[in-house]
Amino acid sequence: MKKEDSSVRFLYSTAAGRAALKTVMRLHMDRIMVGFLCSKASRHIIPAYAKRNAIPLTRDVTRRYGSYRDFFLRRVPREPDMDPEHLISPCDGWMSVFDITGDASFFIKNSVYTVDDLIGDAELASRYRGGICIILRLCASDYHHYCYIDDAYQGSNHFIEGELHSVQPAACEKYPVFVLNRRSWCLMDTDNFGPVVQTEIGALVVGGITNLCENCRVHRGQDKGHFDLAGSTIVLLFEPGRIVIRKDLLEKLKTEEEVRVLQGMWIGSRADTLQPKQAYPASPEEQ
Repeated sequence: MKKEDSSVRFLYSTAAGRAALKTVMRLHMDRIMVGFLCSKASRHIIPAYAKRNAIPLTRDVTRRYGSYRDFFLRRVPREPDMDPEHLISPCDGWMSVFDITGDASFFIKNSVYTVDDLIGDAELASRYRGGICIILRLCASDYHHYCYIDDAYQGSNHFIEGELHSVQPAACEKYPVFVLNRRSWCLMDTDNFGPVVQTEIGALVVGGITNLCENCRVHRGQDKGHFDLAGSTIVLLFEPGRIVIRKDLLEKLKTEEEVRVLQGMWIGSRADTLQPKQAYPASPEEQ
């Protein structure tokens, strides 16, 4: 698993750090940070940022990009798996998988989440009881555009204003960040995996979310949107019996909390293409 940022550990695991974080949020210092990261002056932090996150650079990087934000949103080639029976990852990131229980909840770190709390729609949430939740945590070095996982009809985008906690493990251990943070969700009626809810969740201080389409037909691998300026998270919800996770990834998840995936990578299959149905990590009630 990727080593956790020491600054995030400080902010969430020490009294001084938590006090500093509250001050930043209360004084809306994020606006100052966003303004700087979108300015020409921020070009000069790109080399240090890239070195810290092992991102290869060309020599003319500070001339090619007008700001740190421009560099953060750079395009990176990705070739999605186009087999219609294959479930692909919508983004680069660290993947974890959880059962959704009979009361439409799932357990992550020290927090119990309900689908209703995540999306604010109790009727829709009830359809995912007994289903599967896939969480994809993007880090600073990841490609921050995300794509559609299948051909589908996408409904409306539902934006929920919220806080902007980090999505790294240290923060998840202290707060139920996925239902506290700013987020946007939509229902996608996919051709191969049934009705899927996708939720994009903003991250620490500067978590912008930009989605490009709604209420229209979309296609596998098509650009769905992007995050601005910081690592973030995508949550996918599947109804019972719709998908199975790739066997080798599932084996890794038995010993690791997260596994590394890339946008467009095959991570699972339509449930009727693999038999017998595989088991998922146990819910806390079963452990």
